[in-house]
Formats: sequence, structure tokens, C-alpha cells
Amino acid sequence: MALASQPLPSMTVQFDDENTTNLKDLLFVAQTVLEQAIDLLDNDLKEDEQLTVPSKFLPGSTIGKHLRHARDHFELLLICITSPPPYVLNYDSRSRNTPMEISRKAARTALLDTIRRLQTIVPTSNWNESITLNAVTPFPQTFQTTFARELWFAGLHCVHHWSMVRVIAGEMNINVGDDCFGFAPSTLVASGAPPDPFISTVFRCYTGREHSLGKAIAKI
Repeated sequence: MALASQPLPSMTVQFDDENTTNLKDLLFVAQTVLEQAIDLLDNDLKEDEQLTVPSKFLPGSTIGKHLRHARDHFELLLICITSPPPYVLNYDSRSRNTPMEISRKAARTALLDTIRRLQTIVPTSNWNESITLNAVTPFPQTFQTTFARELWFAGLHCVHHWSMVRVIAGEMNINVGDDCFGFAPSTLVASGAPPDPFISTVFRCYTGREHSLGKAIAKI
């Protein structure tokens, strides 16, 4: 059964200096990869049960878990940058067994909420804002990083998990309609197509089907 259509947020955020212009590109990528997941929910997955089918080749993995995990990174970064300084980030502080892991409607709503929060918070953030990142590698480690670097990482991390979602979908004979779902921008660029036309091709490819982001590209 198809999901009830809830409009995707249009990208009408204003950027007016070098700091925010740099963030504009990262916000574009973040919104693109999250909308790819919404496109998957709207057009490729037909039943909630498909979110919870365990993978044969990736033990313990389900599509729902990957959607939740990838979104978590954006949410944790946004919580970090909107908290009082000093800014401390820990990607291992994640929620599990959430409604979006078992419900397409809940997943769609959660992803849309994150897109809207990104559109509100990113344009007013400092590109080079210092963040202390605590991580388990599996050894406890502490790194100094920046808001922009972590926003870039959250997008790349998303693509990584979309590639695994594609594998799990294939196990269920689900065809992912977006040919670029789960492919990193660097992989597309490495195909060797001419630079100028290829930039447009990457943008088109990264939006998947013609949803609202396709229109936003023309305004960028």
C-alpha cells in the first residue's frame, strides 16, 4: 500500500556570506540523501514488514535499522550544535528500536523532521565551529573537528548505509528505482565524464526520481 503523500520541504534557505555559502553545498547533499530514503519509502517499499526482514548477507541488518542509524548521525550533530558550548559530539549515543524501524509512515515523518531541522539550523551555524568528538574505535578516542566536517561525514555515512539498504532490498527482489541510491558522489565523478555536463548529471542522479529537490536544483 502506498504511503499518504506529505509534501517534501522545498529548499528556499537563504545564504548570504562565504561561511553560509559553503554550508549551502553541504545542506544540499544532506537533504538529497535523506530525500533518497523518502523516495525509497514512497515508491519502492510496499509493506511495513519489508523494513524488518533480516538480511541474509548482513547479519542483524534490516532496512529499518539502516534508515534509523543513518538519520541518527544528523540528529546527534544537530543536537550537539544547538546545545550550549563547548560542543561535544558522540555518535555512539544512539536510540534503537524506534518506530521508524518498523513503520514506513514513521520513517517518512522522522526523515522529513530531520530535513526541516537541517534547513533551520545549518544556515545559521558556523562552518568552522569547533567540536570535540568522542568515539569508540573500539578504544576510547577524542578528536577535534568542526561542524562542517561532521555535516559532510553525516552525508557520506548516509550513502554508505544506503548501499547496504540496496543489498537488503535486492535480497527481497525489490528494485530500487533510483540508480544512484547508495553511490557516493566521488564514485560518480570518477566515471570520467566531462566536468561541466557531469556536474548536472551528478545532481540529477543524486535526486533520484523527480521529487521536490529536482526543482530546488534549478534555483541553486
